[in-house]
Amino acid sequence: MSATLFGQSVLSGIFAGSLYALMGLGMSLSWRYLRVINIAHFGLVFLAAYMTYEFAGVRGYSALAVALLLIPLFFVLGVIQQVLILRFNVNEFSSLIVTYGLAIIAEAVIQLIWSADFVRYENRALHGNVEVGTLLLPVADILLVVIAVGLCVATWAAMRFTWLGKALRAGLDNPAIAAAFGVPNQRLLLLVSGFSAALASVAGVFVALLYTLAPSQILSWLGVVFAAVLLGGLGNPLGLLAAGMLIGVSEAITMAITAPSWAPVVPFTILILLLVLWPQRV
Repeated sequence: MSATLFGQSVLSGIFAGSLYALMGLGMSLSWRYLRVINIAHFGLVFLAAYMTYEFAGVRGYSALAVALLLIPLFFVLGVIQQVLILRFNVNEFSSLIVTYGLAIIAEAVIQLIWSADFVRYENRALHGNVEVGTLLLPVADILLVVIAVGLCVATWAAMRFTWLGKALRAGLDNPAIAAAFGVPNQRLLLLVSGFSAALASVAGVFVALLYTLAPSQILSWLGVVFAAVLLGGLGNPLGLLAAGMLIGVSEAITMAITAPSWAPVVPFTILILLLVLWPQRV
């Protein structure tokens, strides 16, 4: 393998890993703090992607304006989802089934509105590449890395150093005692759910910018994002970012050395090795 091919493969892996981290950040927070294994998160990602395609690609609105509108809208959707989960006392295991059903419903709704055909949003402003020696860095991918790293670091700092993060950890350890000290557990759960859904909308914007869309692809990232979430540790944004990068780079190098069909083996091989060698980590 030439140095150029290796370097380009590493860059491609970093870009892919950033998307894995961005897609998994909301899921990781939900799983850790809400005890909800939220498969519907992928439905929200693709709903945001299709709305970006519709309003920015078809109707000509600014992609930034669409993203800024989607964030509060999806925050509300996340809050509504958590209200329903609390209302019907959905436990952690049941949430896996319930949210999977919601993801299938999202796929059906997307197909009903936009059909099952492939669609593509071409953004001319982010279409170019930055040349660094013999390497090419797509502008949209550079923006993805900046946003993914920024959100992961900001979320980690908020969970570690602010009252919100301390209150969430206290409520997770002992809700009754936390409530006795004035922690509004229910409101914080709604806040986390809304924030997770808002993160899904940001990921959806980048999915629309970088990929051709089809409703059947909603669960295509499920396995690799799940692996990144578990490898990084639930509720650990920096761990998730590192795990996403590790998986992305490993996949890219595997494809460069062997064949693309071997890439899906990588994240689960890493996960299995981690479970065997360091079971308490997951």
